[in-house]
Amino acid sequence: MRLSRSIVGQEEAKAVSRVLLEDGYLGMGSETKLFEEDLAAFLEVEREQVITTNSGTAALHLACDAIRACSRKTSGTPEILVPSLTFVASFQAISAAGCKPVACDVLANTGTLDLEDARARITENTIAVMFVDYASNPWHLHEVYNFAKENGLRVVEDAAHAFGCRHHGKRIGSFGDIVCFSFDGIKNITCGEGGCLVCFDEESARLAADARLLSVEGDTAKRFSGGRSWDADVKRQGWRYHMSNIMAAIGRSQLKRFPKEFLPKRTLRASVYAQRLVKQEGIALLETDPKDFIVPHIQVVRVLNGKKELVRKALEERGIATGLHYKPNHLHSFFGHGKPSLPVTEQLFSEILTLPLHPALSCQDIEEVCAVIKKALSA
Repeated sequence: MRLSRSIVGQEEAKAVSRVLLEDGYLGMGSETKLFEEDLAAFLEVEREQVITTNSGTAALHLACDAIRACSRKTSGTPEILVPSLTFVASFQAISAAGCKPVACDVLANTGTLDLEDARARITENTIAVMFVDYASNPWHLHEVYNFAKENGLRVVEDAAHAFGCRHHGKRIGSFGDIVCFSFDGIKNITCGEGGCLVCFDEESARLAADARLLSVEGDTAKRFSGGRSWDADVKRQGWRYHMSNIMAAIGRSQLKRFPKEFLPKRTLRASVYAQRLVKQEGIALLETDPKDFIVPHIQVVRVLNGKKELVRKALEERGIATGLHYKPNHLHSFFGHGKPSLPVTEQLFSEILTLPLHPALSCQDIEEVCAVIKKALSA
């Protein structure tokens, strides 16, 4: 039983075939423009706010780069607060933008950023906080924005897990500062690879739109109209981060399928896990806000009392794959080698286990997973 998988089919194949055989231009062009328009309509924002990229990591990098460029702080290396319990892409994006990622502890019941721990790590060089919607959970997101406002900080929301989720009725990506999504092969929707950022100030949007095209000024508009900027100026560092028409074609097909297919299938399967494991001794589920609507990307559980490896092996013996989301970044040699000590994060790392979750799973598959867990813990 696979941990996760891409869910693509004839719709995506036809879309790619149309770009290959009818459009004939495979780079960034009209199809990418249409995908940005589709995403903007879905999120209920303006098209100019949506900047598609070739990966979610690229989106995070561009967000951090734009925030640094807009910052008025001129002395010292800019710092961005970020929970250690996240994919290494979050940290790499910060450091790639010339900023220092400041590892923060998380809350034991959610795996999301501990704002009080983050508050203690603010310095005169802190310019932003990166909040990670860990396991699709926008836990107390309103408090994150209040925290940022109180401390004069920008917010990068790493919403790689949270496409389609809502916080207190508002769709993730419809509000905030800069919100970043990933569309890689196993996310809630995919482009094969890809991502986007949604900017809520014009300057960040302009900087990011140019920077994804090597900072050739105004090149987005040219490419969307079928042209190129042959004599435009370049005034700052940029990267080749734009999304191709092929990727956008897949993304447009996936977005059409999301509301009636992917969303209900993911939420149903997560509900089966919750029903079977909520009272299971030795297992703790991550807490979510009842006011939030979660479209789960991954199914993370805590295996208590030092029995994670026992459960993992029992599942492996039945051919059931598991994962680990994630090794804390402060434990990586490049990002601290164990310093600072983050006790809650380190404890969670010893407990968390990711169980199979994707739309191709049957509810019976999930019943089997839960039965194996129950048997392993009762032995």
